[in-house]
Amino acid sequence: MCKFELGTQVPDYRLPDVKGQIVSLNEQLNEHQSWQLIIFFRGAWCPVCVQDLKDLQESKDYFEGKNIYITAISTDRKENLQAMTEENGFTFPVLSDEYLVVLQAFQVHYHSKDAPYEDHGAHGEAAYFLVNEEGELLYQQRQTSPFGRPTATDLRKIVQYIKKNLKE
Repeated sequence: MCKFELGTQVPDYRLPDVKGQIVSLNEQLNEHQSWQLIIFFRGAWCPVCVQDLKDLQESKDYFEGKNIYITAISTDRKENLQAMTEENGFTFPVLSDEYLVVLQAFQVHYHSKDAPYEDHGAHGEAAYFLVNEEGELLYQQRQTSPFGRPTATDLRKIVQYIKKNLKE
């Protein structure tokens, strides 16, 4: 199991996107030779998540200009994610982790039916991981509720800070 310390290798994943194509982190890293911003979000039903994804879509050119590619992952059903992606015109990969395999591998908080408060049933919470072209962790933030997550502007600042201060 990954320790999720800065500089350690994050786990690879293989998940279906909304079109049914299997997407792998290692294949993305090899294809783009770039950093990856991996966003876990609650689901298509979450208006805060959808707005965050819209903001990321608006910042997509900025991130890709810095050689950073976005991937979004949710435990929501593929059909729900497909409708949300089409409705909002998201052009980054949106992946479905219905069986919680990647959520567990990345140690993302899961709001289960046994949680101490009601919150739209069982679902994964928001989490953010920035990895370099070697798949090594540069930044992480995991939420246990819908609040406190970084905005697209915050993520841009984080990227600028890390790129400026990255040890060679």
